[in-house]
Amino acid sequence: MLRFLIVFEKGKSSYGAYSPDLPGCVATGKTRDEVEKNMYEAIQLHIAGMREDGLPIPKSESFAEFFAIPEAVNG
Repeated sequence: MLRFLIVFEKGKSSYGAYSPDLPGCVATGKTRDEVEKNMYEAIQLHIAGMREDGLPIPKSESFAEFFAIPEAVNG
């Protein structure tokens, strides 16, 4: 099973998503659910295209972490 980190971003009127381990693989959607579905499909197409072109599928090496920063850092 392949696993990739996906970054989701909320814009003013839509959502976007990308994977740091799959450059050029992006998706958008009007809702969070829509962008998740679109990104899943985009990854499937991206990987199928890589296989068709004889390219290696990259290993997922990205990770994410939240940092808790006190609000009073700047004053």
